[in-house]
Amino acid sequence: MRFTGNIDAKVDEKGRVFVPSSFRKILQREESQGLILRRDVFQQCLVLYPQEVWNAQVDAITARTNMFDRKGRDSLRRFVAGAESITLDSGGRMLIPRRYLEEAGITTEVRFIGVDNTIEVWSRQAAEALLSEPDTLADNLEEMMNRETNP
Repeated sequence: MRFTGNIDAKVDEKGRVFVPSSFRKILQREESQGLILRRDVFQQCLVLYPQEVWNAQVDAITARTNMFDRKGRDSLRRFVAGAESITLDSGGRMLIPRRYLEEAGITTEVRFIGVDNTIEVWSRQAAEALLSEPDTLADNLEEMMNRETNP
């Protein structure tokens, strides 16, 4: 499952927003069993995980943690506690809980960005600010790819 592209949408006064149809089609084609929403660990945006992807992420954290690893257990707890199940209504809208809107600085306009097997939900202004920062993509990719071939 791969999501690509970025699509702007409007949030109504109740916090509902249409998930872009191109993303919904991927979810339907892959027969996704549900969606999980949480704030991103690094950026001020939200991440929408298909249930299967969420389960794999939680399993990966759990596999690296034992019950006597205080930091690991705390990280797992915080990661899972910050998440919420999301359902789409018959029109393809999701309700973003108020606390998530506030945490991500979302008011009326959002930008959905497909990032591999997840969908990021940004305030449109924050997404534009991020993309207007100096372009370091080439340098970052060069460093990452050379690290893989030259450890």
